[in-house]
Amino acid sequence: MTSHHTNPLLDFGGLPRFSLIRPEHVAPALESLLAEARAERERLLSENLTPGWDTLVQPLEDMNEKIQRMWSPVGHLNAVMNSEALRKEYDACLPKLSAYATEVAQDERLYAAYKQIAASDQYRSLDPAQRKIIDNTLRDFRLAGAELSGEDKKRFGEIQQSLAQLGSRFQNNVLDATQAWHLHLTEENQLAGLPEFAREMGAQAAAEKALEGWCFTLDGPSYLAFMTYADSRELRQQLYQAYVCRASDQGPNAGEWDNGSVIDEMLALRQEAAHLLGFENYAEYSLATKMARDVNQVMEFLKDLATRSRPTAKKEFDELSEFASKYDGTDTLAAWDIAYYSEKLREYCYAFSKEALRPYFPESQVLPGMFEVIHRLYGMTVEPLTDVETWHPDVKVYEIRQADGSVRGRFYLDLYARTGKRGGAWMDDCVSRKRADGTVQTPTAYLVCNFSAPVGNKPALFNHDEVITLFHEFGHGLHHMLTQVDYVGVSGINGVAWDAVELPSQFMENWCWQREALDVIARHYETGKPIPDDLLDKMHAAKNFQSAMQMVRQLEFALFDMRLHAEFDPAGDRTVQQLLDEVRAEVSVIPTPAFSRFQNSFGHIFAGGYAAGYYSYKWAEVLSSDAFSKFEERGIFDRKTGSEFLHSVLEQGGSRDPMELFIEFRGREPDVEALLRHSGLAA
Repeated sequence: MTSHHTNPLLDFGGLPRFSLIRPEHVAPALESLLAEARAERERLLSENLTPGWDTLVQPLEDMNEKIQRMWSPVGHLNAVMNSEALRKEYDACLPKLSAYATEVAQDERLYAAYKQIAASDQYRSLDPAQRKIIDNTLRDFRLAGAELSGEDKKRFGEIQQSLAQLGSRFQNNVLDATQAWHLHLTEENQLAGLPEFAREMGAQAAAEKALEGWCFTLDGPSYLAFMTYADSRELRQQLYQAYVCRASDQGPNAGEWDNGSVIDEMLALRQEAAHLLGFENYAEYSLATKMARDVNQVMEFLKDLATRSRPTAKKEFDELSEFASKYDGTDTLAAWDIAYYSEKLREYCYAFSKEALRPYFPESQVLPGMFEVIHRLYGMTVEPLTDVETWHPDVKVYEIRQADGSVRGRFYLDLYARTGKRGGAWMDDCVSRKRADGTVQTPTAYLVCNFSAPVGNKPALFNHDEVITLFHEFGHGLHHMLTQVDYVGVSGINGVAWDAVELPSQFMENWCWQREALDVIARHYETGKPIPDDLLDKMHAAKNFQSAMQMVRQLEFALFDMRLHAEFDPAGDRTVQQLLDEVRAEVSVIPTPAFSRFQNSFGHIFAGGYAAGYYSYKWAEVLSSDAFSKFEERGIFDRKTGSEFLHSVLEQGGSRDPMELFIEFRGREPDVEALLRHSGLAA
């Protein structure tokens, strides 16, 4: 057992010492903390003190935070600097964490103590954030099987452990399958149609693999660029097939990292866990912690949006088919043609290519511009920090300060795609805000994206979608960093209902479309000029291009997820694929080839916490569109409205019910019309 002094994972003085963390530190650090936590819990429960906030809840909250502070950099490094050794340690520790969580959640003495606190006079004198933590904890006890007995309780614990391991296996399979395949091209003519940035990216990828020519991978930026611009239909089909067959029984690496059985096993275990707790299905269990009332409400919400958007989506697809036929005689559109002809149609209709905007979004303008937006809305400034250790030379660190110079939050920014880094974009918490001994702990976030790194001597140039992604993740970051709640359990994003957690992130995206904000965010990297009016007009005209097709695609994922967890019988005759095909028949307008195995890489619901919760994206989009409409009425940089949003939403964390917070800000319940209007689908 290593001593504390040599294990950087047990030093909570400040921010993580990434350069000192080694895979072999992980297990000893975790075991040492779990042993300490078990001893502390025993001590608290055996001292025969009357259970209360100071005698039980706060000490346990502090212990949980210690474990979280140790585990956070480990999980983070596993996602951004994945290595064989670290992955092995990470995976080996998951069952230990899961076993500990289950053991705490099923401790009957602890459950009884929390019930006693909730029924006491002291409970009524606590502040709302403290009461919310106690209420959430009681709910979580029930959801973790605290009321089960004997064999059922034991079985529930085993299921939770198995699910944690299966989720990690699912994610590893997708990562391995993504990195195992690439399209290697050696002839210049195979690149026909690709813009300069995509060719450079391909050449760089080939050089990294010590190959001649160009490589196109299944990582987001590379895959999307090729599918959107490559003229060769045959090569697009190859790339598409490899992508949609990742981690499945189909495609170029068929059967090698197949998630099919992982999915079947997870669904059966989720259903069994839900039944043990007395829920009809896993969807009901999942919704117990969310803003939506029940499965019915979610299904009606999704079906209503589908009914309103599918006819337009069908029309958009027919227009695309007709265009492809005229453009180059392509009669029947295949799935690998959609992005390609959509881009051509967009250029034809609006004389607008997304690539035309890229020179206006150099990183050197976008970042300071985004910080200026925050300054105008909330009166805060963002300053770089230079003396903070990071996990990679590309990572930058910043802090957010109030007008009086006091620090509100810090964040790490890791923008570029690289080998060993999980795809996608996300925000995660490194340190949560809390007040202890009169001092406030500065909340710290990880903000991670996968954009193309600078090539040659040009700065990194983002496309508009990437700028939107950056604002989205920064919105999550602000929710975490600007909180004014003093208790970790409900500060920042902690304890926020899952279907409300996307409100601050989607809300931030709106500024990426407004002239006033774009003048701050966007300047041509060579001339320093803002986006010209005619280009901006085209960008706005094209904003809702195919928005109905995008809407039904998201609804397809959400309906598949909800039905999979509400009505699918893992032991029945119908397969997961058949259910997905049924949903597609109902809402989709794009043909999907039989070999496609989308579900096998649908990490959101099998490895990302979105099980029976994918609808949250659309649900929160209704909230964010409606919240932004208040700025449209008063001015997008109206400081008073900014302060109201800051106070009612960003500062409150999970301390209050999200519907109550929304009504406080907007003066009424959310209305779906703003979303339809922003998507160009209003009647």
